[in-house]
Amino acid sequence: MEYYTLLLPLALILVLSKTASVMLGRLGIPQVIGMIVAGIAVGLLGFIPSQTILTPAVEEGLSFLAKIGVVIIMFSAGLDTDLAKVKQTGAVATVVTVLGVVVPLGLGFGVAGAFFGFKDIYSCLFYGVILTATSVSVTVATLKELGKLDTKVGTAIMSAAILDDIIGIALLSLVIGLRGAGTGANTGLLGKVLARAGVAVAGAAEIWVVIANIVLFFGLAIGVGLVFRLLFKLLAVRHHHFRRVAIYAFALCFFYAYAAEAWFGVADITGAFIAGLLLSGLKDSSYIDRKADVSTYMVFGPVFFANIGITTMLQIARGEFSISSTFALFGLCFVAVGLLGKLLGCGVGARICRFGTKDSLRVGIGMMARAEVVLICTQKGVLAGLVSPSIMPFVLAIILLSSLLTPVLLKLTYRHEYVPREPADLQ
Repeated sequence: MEYYTLLLPLALILVLSKTASVMLGRLGIPQVIGMIVAGIAVGLLGFIPSQTILTPAVEEGLSFLAKIGVVIIMFSAGLDTDLAKVKQTGAVATVVTVLGVVVPLGLGFGVAGAFFGFKDIYSCLFYGVILTATSVSVTVATLKELGKLDTKVGTAIMSAAILDDIIGIALLSLVIGLRGAGTGANTGLLGKVLARAGVAVAGAAEIWVVIANIVLFFGLAIGVGLVFRLLFKLLAVRHHHFRRVAIYAFALCFFYAYAAEAWFGVADITGAFIAGLLLSGLKDSSYIDRKADVSTYMVFGPVFFANIGITTMLQIARGEFSISSTFALFGLCFVAVGLLGKLLGCGVGARICRFGTKDSLRVGIGMMARAEVVLICTQKGVLAGLVSPSIMPFVLAIILLSSLLTPVLLKLTYRHEYVPREPADLQ
């Protein structure tokens, strides 16, 4: 591929992504939707006969940049994770998170099985895994506006969201790993050791090897990561806010992502997330995160989200993408259980922890919002062959509906407690 052929699509993606994100942001819609809309607009070029902008080589180049982008996005998500908040409400956060994961997972699994049968159990499971993801950025903004972020409800939501991400990423890796069992593709480090020792691994034994690889990865990643964390602490003392700190952090991110996928059969985004998690809470964490944000949202982030729209439109143009009436009905049910699963699971979890009925409802509503993580999980499932690409429009519907409903419903629950305050510059 002549590299310059990638430059025009990149220019279109960046201009349209920013324009669409700004316009939709004014309506309270997450920026990622704007980036996907930009991708859809660029993807319309695929309907032009004999067009030479979105060639197969350009598609491959955009896909490569998108994969780098998702690794950095998950690294940034790990950096943003504040484990100190979990300690403040550990028991409450744990109960809310567990039910907030189990209920959507079970509902997604059940709906997928009801429509497609339980023959491919891992596919059904992954539909449930998609629904475990959450994103409380919209919730945080709403609670800040209401002056309720530092309340018991706000703290519980923030803490539960942190644990939710960790558990969701672990489940993603587990299901993808187990689906690979039987193909010999995910036996990882332990599988190679056993093979060299002349021990045959097949059937149920391979499943246990996959699970052992995942456990080994998390154990080693955390154990070795504590050493890296200490080194970064020492580095920050001598070189506070130096670019070399951010460069070394990016190197750690890419190393963990590579090691996870290549050595343990664990999703690369899991490695990136763990790398970010290990560096969270350090003196230079916010500095590293700012550098990650710049790298992500200047190029890699827009390319990743826009590429979802581009790929979908190109598949439609080629006649490769279609939604049957059965899948459309499944999609609608999937959206419904996606919204209700978090509301019920997290709300019941809060009630078990002796929150009042209204506060429990607020926790459930606050945890209902979704954004980029659900898209990343879905894309991973599509690439792994676990879910149909046709699910993407319904995942986007979950993001849109939850982003619009969450602030409206939260404000309704606080309507008798919210007293609008004058802006600081008018006081």
